[in-house]
Amino acid sequence: MQRLIEPALDPAYEEPAAASAEIATLLDAETASGTAALRDGELVGFLLGLERDESWGPNVWVEPAGHAVTELELVRDLYAEAAARWVAAGRTSHYAIVPATDPALVDAWFRLGFGHQHVHAIREPAVSSDEIEAPPGLLVRPPRRDDLETLARIDVALPEHQALAPVFSPLPVPSVAEMRDELEADFDDPRFTTFVVERDGEVIGATVGCAIEVSSMHKSLALPRGAGFLGFAAVLPEHRGSGAGRVLGETVLAWARDAGYPAVVTDWRMTNVLASRAWPGLGFRPTFYRLHRAIV
Repeated sequence: MQRLIEPALDPAYEEPAAASAEIATLLDAETASGTAALRDGELVGFLLGLERDESWGPNVWVEPAGHAVTELELVRDLYAEAAARWVAAGRTSHYAIVPATDPALVDAWFRLGFGHQHVHAIREPAVSSDEIEAPPGLLVRPPRRDDLETLARIDVALPEHQALAPVFSPLPVPSVAEMRDELEADFDDPRFTTFVVERDGEVIGATVGCAIEVSSMHKSLALPRGAGFLGFAAVLPEHRGSGAGRVLGETVLAWARDAGYPAVVTDWRMTNVLASRAWPGLGFRPTFYRLHRAIV
């Protein structure tokens, strides 16, 4: 059903055996728990959650293959049953990865008190270099080692932005020194392709492209195998609004075309106002939403 709407997703999961294998992997996890719905002895729905590390709080995650129902309203009944046990165990931060292509299913989760936290999205790569329209004064090029200090500042700029309203990310912001060391260690890693954008000779932003398989966030049904990944893009705060972010995104789309990727994936926080406008504006179509509910 989902691939009828978004054919760029992995066709492998149209086969019951492939989908069953994903569910079996979740069931085999040590922290798996959930509930099932039966009608006249027949399975009509299930909900399965896993615990992740405590950096996400005392949590339970419903992964892309972790829920399915024959009737939408069953989602609410299944969650009510499972969540009672999760909360009793002190697991009060709940996440669910839900197909963005099914608005009625998303609404069923919203009616459980979940909010829209994160977006996974996809689009085709650029079809020609003409799609890159750099505004006057902007130049995109590969990075040099003497860019490392500025690249570290750019890398820190994104989590700094996420820590502000309206995202309010609780994750710690690394120091520029920490990021510089990490960037220097990975500078020649062939898995990643980095571009920087200059404005009048000054580096003001950067982006990274790689294979989607490098990403730990995209997995299971939400992983379009063989796709490219726009894994990072940021512009220094004082240069936002210059068109640098858009030209960085267009550059990764062109890179993906040249590298032979059939599609490009990215993701962003829905509460990151800048990103939630920039990436749909560049043609990315939502595939999955990460929803969140904090029980306090």
